[in-house]
Amino acid sequence: MEEYVKLRDLPKLFGLKEGDKVWISSDLKRLLYACIEHEDDTDLNVFLDGIIDIIGPTGTILVPTFNWDFCKGKTFDYYKTPCKTGSLGKMALKRKDFKRTKHPIYSFAVWGADKEELCSVDYKSSFGVESPFTYCKDHNAKNIFIDVECQHSFTFVHYVEEMEGITYRYLKDFTADYIDENGEKSTRTYSMNVRDLDEDIFITIYPFEEDFVKAGAARRFVANGIDMKVIDMGTVYPIIADDVNNNRSRKICTYTSQEK
Repeated sequence: MEEYVKLRDLPKLFGLKEGDKVWISSDLKRLLYACIEHEDDTDLNVFLDGIIDIIGPTGTILVPTFNWDFCKGKTFDYYKTPCKTGSLGKMALKRKDFKRTKHPIYSFAVWGADKEELCSVDYKSSFGVESPFTYCKDHNAKNIFIDVECQHSFTFVHYVEEMEGITYRYLKDFTADYIDENGEKSTRTYSMNVRDLDEDIFITIYPFEEDFVKAGAARRFVANGIDMKVIDMGTVYPIIADDVNNNRSRKICTYTSQEK
């Protein structure tokens, strides 16, 4: 039977080193159930602190705190708008050593050496050149996945699509009220690369994981019965870009409803 790994020791399995930049994508329900079953600690701060201990003061952590209500015209409040991408993001927003980036749709809770750099930029496009996605590419950030599949959780693919200028999406502006970190309210406009509904095109993103593994840019393993993986974001950019531009492997497919 597989040996149980305590929550405080899980960060050691991801192959991180001092100074790494880390993006964490997770669904932690089953992990927490395993902790309860083995009478282990269930405080997720233990997990985050374990990563911090490894990457040290020169490292940086990004936890998604995405919320799409701004797209519906609802007010974004820097401190009060909740994270809709899992319990780790919710918890990170409560920590004093994490700080939220400014984008009202695709925000991140950030810890570490580059926290102020990432949180000081008020960029318009969700996946634009000034966004944390570029930071992750340029620093070859390690995207940790815990019990989530790339098919539904590898948001970085949409950044590659925007950077490569694909034709089946376009930048759409969304305008709503925005309450900043100083409590000041204003009306702001931000954008997101969205699918062109008028073109009657469906987009399916198939997993790239085998290509990533072959390139030495991804590692998969199982701990406590839960699938986990680490992907080097800068290394996989050209693999995704090649498919976006040439559709050689049809990992990214676009087709009309009739073809579907």
